[in-house]
Amino acid sequence: MSAPVNVPPIPTPRTIAVVTGTRAEYGLLKRLIARIHAAPETELKLIPCAAHLSPDHGHTVSEIEADGFPIADRVEMLLSSDSAAGVTKATGLGMIGFADAFARLRPDLVVVLGDRFEILAAASAALFAAVPVAHINGGETTEGAFDEAVRHAVTKIAHLHFPAAAPYAERIVQLGEDPARVFDVGGLGVDAILALEPISREALEAELGFAFGTKSLLLTFHPATVEGEDPRPQMQALLNALDRHPDIGLLFTLPNADSGGRALTAMIQEYADRRDNAVAHVSLGQKRYLSALRYVSGVIGNSSSGLAEAPSFGIGTINIGDRQQGRLRAASVIDVSADAQAIDAAINQLFSSHFQASLPHARNPYGTGGAADAIFEIISTHPLSGLLKKRFHDLAPTKGHTP
Repeated sequence: MSAPVNVPPIPTPRTIAVVTGTRAEYGLLKRLIARIHAAPETELKLIPCAAHLSPDHGHTVSEIEADGFPIADRVEMLLSSDSAAGVTKATGLGMIGFADAFARLRPDLVVVLGDRFEILAAASAALFAAVPVAHINGGETTEGAFDEAVRHAVTKIAHLHFPAAAPYAERIVQLGEDPARVFDVGGLGVDAILALEPISREALEAELGFAFGTKSLLLTFHPATVEGEDPRPQMQALLNALDRHPDIGLLFTLPNADSGGRALTAMIQEYADRRDNAVAHVSLGQKRYLSALRYVSGVIGNSSSGLAEAPSFGIGTINIGDRQQGRLRAASVIDVSADAQAIDAAINQLFSSHFQASLPHARNPYGTGGAADAIFEIISTHPLSGLLKKRFHDLAPTKGHTP
């Protein structure tokens, strides 16, 4: 009688939940999601939430479905309100929804990106469910938005950290996180640009109903939320400045689901409806957005994409106000106050021959690509045992403290 053969057990795939709430964040996560979905050693549990599920914000979950990724759960959380109270209540609803989703899906790891209120809700629910969190794009600063506090709060909840640049990695360690759990992988936006198969100029113009012409700008302006001020005067200053340049084509994308965003949306739509040189779209989707960056003369507003993606296209950025204050920026970025005269001067500077000649020499500070692959290798192989236990990493041990 032959001895029994010991057959090693088939390893169980690591279940990884990925949370996404906005069009921009999904565009950054898309290549990582594809790696998780395709690999035999991981099982994707994709959870769209918030603006993805909102008709007012383009119902961009349809883009996820069109890309063929299976959706494990959906967390409805937005209210018919963008007031401070409405955002607070939406965060609470999000925590309830993610609590149910994590209890049902039982992921081994939760991946979140960025600093929005829905990400805080997801990370908080994972904390109480005792599920490790991998956080992408921590360590950054945005002094003009409450995203600053959300981002650092998620850092303190998270167990694995994937900042987009070395200074951000240093800041995460400064917040007390173990350097062995902090991985400087670069920015996911650069990966998206390298993987882009752009839509042709003619096809994109037909899709958008917009002619790029010799001078055109891509505009995205979100409320600066940290001080609770009315964002409409800043938007009006931008629109007043744009009125001084009727020869420039204007391609607007509408604001995210932030406090005060609906008022800005109404102002943009009214402005675009009254002008032949302007069009507004709720969402371009990543491919159309990145393709548009190839054909516009520059970008203007206060979106992080003007700092993280636009420099890779060799175009200038006019960054308005302090929403992105504290983030790394290339030499192609012109910082300006939310004042019509200052914005007008910045537009003239962007189109000046001297500034245009400097653009080929501008370097994107967010790396040269490969972030998605680097993140996947770590989240698919890093030991999970003991990951939930965190010890505060002191830069200099306090008196009487034994590390």
